[in-house]
Amino acid sequence: MEKEHNILALAMIFCLTIAPVYGQYYSRTITRVAQRAEKMTRLHFFLHDTVSGENPSAVVIARPNITQASPFGFGTLFAINDPLTVGPEPTSMLIGNAQGLYVSSSRDPAVFISVMYADFAFTSGRFNGSSFSLISRSSSSDAIRELAIVGGRGAFRMAQGFALTQINYANLTTGDVILEYNVTLYHY
Repeated sequence: MEKEHNILALAMIFCLTIAPVYGQYYSRTITRVAQRAEKMTRLHFFLHDTVSGENPSAVVIARPNITQASPFGFGTLFAINDPLTVGPEPTSMLIGNAQGLYVSSSRDPAVFISVMYADFAFTSGRFNGSSFSLISRSSSSDAIRELAIVGGRGAFRMAQGFALTQINYANLTTGDVILEYNVTLYHY
């Protein structure tokens, strides 16, 4: 019996001593020889956020368990797949979609404040296949809102910048809105 315990102990010691050899963390830092030139791109488009009708582009996916008078009350979470177009008309040329989430974050029913997490993906034109990511707070009480751009892919790889947005059309009864976006991106 003692011999079996010794063999088991030796096997455990062997496993414990070999693990650090094969399980070490590995990292390598490479210094860049030449910096790539940073580019600046300006974009102008319209976002159509439709919550009404048979084919909405924004839907409520969670609502807090409290009584609220407004469908956009504090804590309401929306999933979006909003079309991006060249012009404000719904029939204008489609150039992409904004996909993500926004949450109503104002306790004041008179002011709609949201925090938005979205990927603005372009499906046609010069930036087809590229996108940028926006994470920011937006208040309906501001005539022009400034939103933070925190990343991108494709032509907008490693993007940072800002979007200035304003309401082009709003239907307070249905909650549908068309927003005009003027975006400044810095990327490589």
